[in-house]
Amino acid sequence: MQVSTDTEATPGLPLPAADSTGDELFRMGLLYSTGQGGAPLDYVSAHMLFNLAAMRGSVEAMLYRREISREMDQDEVAEAQRAARRWMGEG
Repeated sequence: MQVSTDTEATPGLPLPAADSTGDELFRMGLLYSTGQGGAPLDYVSAHMLFNLAAMRGSVEAMLYRREISREMDQDEVAEAQRAARRWMGEG
């Protein structure tokens, strides 16, 4: 998986490349949702990545996005959605 070093959308989050597949985005979301693989535990970033993965066809990402949103407040979910829209606009 290629990762962009442009962190303007979400500070601290290395953004996936524009051509990342749904599976790649899903796996990256898993890292942020669990804090594994050197990624910080970050539900906003995980939700953003699950959202992007779902848009690219990952059924698992839809389920994980729903589950993680239950752990987040509305402002965090809105922040994740804005970050996903920014990423899509830049890709």
